[in-house]
This record gives sequence, C-alpha cells and structure tokens, in this order.
Amino acid sequence: MPAKPFRILFSAILLLLVTLTASAQNQELQLAREYYSKGDYAKAEELYSKLVEQPRLFQAVYPDYLKVLLAQRNYKEAEKLVKKTIKRYPDIPNYQVDLGKVYQASGDKATAEKYYDKMLEQLKPEQVISLASAFMQSDLFDYAEKTYLRGRVLSENPLEFNRPLIALYAYRQKNTSLIPEILNLLQADDNELGYVQNMLQNSMREEKNLDELEKELILRVQQNPDKLAYNELLIWLYIQRKDFYAALMQARAVDKRTRSGGTRVMELGAISLKNDDYEGAIEAYDYIVKEYPEGPYYLIARQRLINAREEQIQNTFPVDKDKIRALITDYEALLNEVGRSAQTVEVLQHMAGLYAFYLDDREKAIALLQEAIDMPRANPDFVANSKLTLGDIYLLKGEPWESTLLYSQVEKTHKETPIGHEAKLRNARLNYYKGDFELAQAHLDILKLATSREIANDAMDLSLLITDNTGLDTSTVAMEEYAAIDLLVFQNKLAEAITALDTMLKKYPGHSLTDEIYFQKANIYERMGQFEQAVESLSKIVSNPQYDILSDDALYRMAYIYEENLKDKERAQELYNDLLKKHQGSIYIAEARKRFRKLRGDSIN
Repeated sequence: MPAKPFRILFSAILLLLVTLTASAQNQELQLAREYYSKGDYAKAEELYSKLVEQPRLFQAVYPDYLKVLLAQRNYKEAEKLVKKTIKRYPDIPNYQVDLGKVYQASGDKATAEKYYDKMLEQLKPEQVISLASAFMQSDLFDYAEKTYLRGRVLSENPLEFNRPLIALYAYRQKNTSLIPEILNLLQADDNELGYVQNMLQNSMREEKNLDELEKELILRVQQNPDKLAYNELLIWLYIQRKDFYAALMQARAVDKRTRSGGTRVMELGAISLKNDDYEGAIEAYDYIVKEYPEGPYYLIARQRLINAREEQIQNTFPVDKDKIRALITDYEALLNEVGRSAQTVEVLQHMAGLYAFYLDDREKAIALLQEAIDMPRANPDFVANSKLTLGDIYLLKGEPWESTLLYSQVEKTHKETPIGHEAKLRNARLNYYKGDFELAQAHLDILKLATSREIANDAMDLSLLITDNTGLDTSTVAMEEYAAIDLLVFQNKLAEAITALDTMLKKYPGHSLTDEIYFQKANIYERMGQFEQAVESLSKIVSNPQYDILSDDALYRMAYIYEENLKDKERAQELYNDLLKKHQGSIYIAEARKRFRKLRGDSIN
C-alpha cells in the first residue's frame, strides 16, 4: 500500500480509537457522578481514582474526587491527591487552600491554621486577590480578611484592598469592622459618598448598628470639621432614621460654616414638611429668611415658612381660629411685599383654603380662587390646584355638581400627571360620598397604578374600604350611610357626624365597618380637642383582635395623643413599645421607634 493512503488510514484509526476512549471515559465520569450523588462513595472513588490521571478530565474530576475521599475519611489519600495537585499547579492557590481543608477535616485544626498562617507569611503582593478569593470560595472568610489585611501591610498603603474588605464585611455583617473601613474610604475621597451610602443602606438595618455608625460619625465630624462628606453622611443617616430635625441642625451648622447659600437647608425644610416635622421645616425656612435676605431662596422661603406654620396649626387640635387669622395676615403681608402676580397664585390658594375651611367665609374664598384662576401667565399647575380647591369649596357648600365639573376640567387639562390623578381621586371620592361605589371603583382601579405613591396609596385605601364593606354584603346601605358621614366630616359638621356614627353602631352591631366607625370617631374627637374620648374610641380597636387591619394605626395614634396632648409620657412610651413589639411590619415603626427612644432619653444628637 502506498505510504500516503496508509498514513491517512492510520490517522483515521487513531482518531477513532481516541474518540472511543474519550467516549468511554465520559461515560465513566457520568457513572462516577451518579454513584457520588447517590452516596455510593466506594464505587465513585474507584472510578475517580482512574479518571483523575487523565489530563483532559482532571479539572472536572478533582473537586468531586476530593469530596469523595473526605466523605470516606480517607484523609491520607486526600492529602496525597492535593499535594500532587499543588506540585502540578503551584500557582493556583485554591489547591493550597484545599490542603488546609484536608487537615481540618481530619480533625487537625491546629495544623490547618499553622499551614494557612504560613501561606500568609509567604504571601506576595501579586497573590493577594487570588488567595483571598480562594479562601472565600471555601467559606474561610476570616482568612480572606487576613489575606487582604496582610496585603495592605505589604503594600504599605492603609487603604489598599479597601473595597474588597468593605464588601466582605458587609456580606458577613461585621458592622464594627465595616464602619471604620467605609469611613476611611470616604476620608480619602469625598466622591465615594454615593457608594458609601449605598453600602450602608444595604448593610445596616438594625437600630444598634445605626447607633454605632452615628457615634463614629459624630466623632469624625468633630475631628475633621472641614470634611464635608462626613457631615453629608451624618445628614443622610438622620434622614434614614427619619430624624429630620437632627438632619436639619447638621445641615444648618454646615451652611453657617461654609456660607453656601442655604440650598441644603432648603432641601431639609422640604423633607421635614413632607414628613410632618413642622418645627423642623419652620426652623429651616426661618433660617433662610434671616440669613439670606438677598438670596435667591428668600421669597420662596418666606412663603414656605407660612405654609409650614399653616400645616402645623391645621394639625394641632382643636384648631385655633385666631392663629388661622394670623396666618392670613402673614399671607397678606407677603402679597403686599411682592405684589399680586403669577408668582403668588399659590398664596391666594392657601388663603382661600383658610377662609373656607376654618373661618366659614366661602364667598371670600371663591373670590380669591377666581382671582388665582384668572391670573395672566400663571403656572398651569397652580391654576389647576386652585380649581381643585374651588371644587372642594363647592362641595362644602353642598353643590357637588359644580365640584365634579371643576375636577373633570383638571382631569382633561392634566391627563396622566399627578395633578390630573389628584383630580380623578377627588372625583372618585365624590362618587363615594354619593354612594355610587361602582363609579368610584372605576376611577380608583385606574389610580392604583398612578405614578405618585401618595395618590396610589390613597386610591388603594378607599378602594379597600369599599370592597371590604360591600363585597360580602348584598346590601350597601350601611356603606352608603358611612360614606355620607364621611362627607359630613369633610364639611366640618363634626357633632352631626359623631351622632350619626353612634347611630350606626347601634343599628349595625358587629358590622365589618365597626372598626372604621371607631377610628373615625377618634379622628373627630381629636379634631374637637376631646382627647380622652378619642383614646377611648381607639382602645376599642386595639383591644379587639378582630380589628387587626387598623390596630397598628389605632395604637400609634393612641401613643401620639398620650405624648402630645395628654402629656402622659410614660403611657405613651408603653404604647410605642407595644407597637414596636406587636406590629413590626407597620408603616409607623420608624416614627414610633424615634419617639420611643426620645421618651426613654437615649437618643443621640
């Protein structure tokens, strides 16, 4: 046979043999894995011991073969396997770590630790990352940490391997190590503030950890007064804890030192007001007015200062009408200072609300709102809000057809915007007041998907109120009566509403609306300044396990009344503590914890 065809034939036969051998080995590997998965380690070991000698299969065979040897406590063979592998692959630290694992598995922990320590002694700077990764893959996190710290010593850089250590500490929840490490990163680079905040937010959820962070931050702020990143992080921490007043005090201190124009203080004022921290908001805006009379925020701060005082007065029961008149005087002074223009439409709207809802002067309110609506070049959003307020006033007057006309106008002009959604919500509530629950639900189903969380939540709450109290009852009469009482409350006919609620309790004993009725009574009594009666109604909810939906709301409100109105701090503290223990998923947890700590006297500011 000629040489060339012979070589071709030989190569083909050789390729066939190699292919058949590889196929047979693959079948043996699958069989070994099957034995291993079933716990038949002896048969698995017999196959693995042969297959591990094949270079092509080594990486696939080695991990399971080592596990099989350790499972059978064949430590000598395991040690032999690993040492042979280390000799074969001296630059792969995972195998070196495996040898320590073999010592540890055999019960010789001291030898394992001695071996690992020797590895750290012989560590070279370029090996740090790979060795630390090998330790972590084997769940030897303490040695991974020691590797990074040893690498830091070798580099003579106190911030070397900072990020890997932060990630490791965060994963292991070693907050006592995480805090200084992450603050050292911020010490080196202010631009790391966003990363630091993100890591802390994901890692430090328990109150004791936040306390520890606060102590360390305050110390560093004192030691590094010019390090603004520490101040910003402390402000961020207070906001996370919903301690807006403390955040404001810190922001104000920074602004006084840097004379930065008050931007951060304005932001904190807005956050405080949004979270019902009226004193904080008032202090923030008052600071801007006094410190920057020529600054760009002066006029807006003047207005927001009155707005904050307005919300405080409106939520301090019973509402003091003399203070309402004083607010109107302040708004008028502002108008006299800056003039009645497109920029003051919001002021007119606020004044109208005070006249209508607190001084019962609806005609004056309507005139002010009409002036706002007709103002040339006014912001369309402010005009829309004025129309919504005007719609509310017509509802006060008992003219719902005028209300829905105005609400619908805003819906059309501001489609798919928060203001348009607010208009739809008010139309839904108007239909609810009238007892047209089907139409109300049609609006609410759309609003549940609103981009504004507040509107979506309000829509969900009203929708649940309707469905929970009509779905299982073929008659909606009780719900219609309750909705009509809700309208009385909106119209400030509080005594009439209380009488109607008491009538419902007698007329519908055990109805699903009972907890809502008691809660509504408590709200009305609170607005009337009858706080003992409010607590009595709330206690009916708290003491009855059937009223679990509103129990955390009622418990928080009771605690708040005892603290703020009845001045019984001890009882308030007890109730906040009950809330923290019994309703850990409540939306009131953060505020209740803050108030509890303050009453207990252990808050750190």
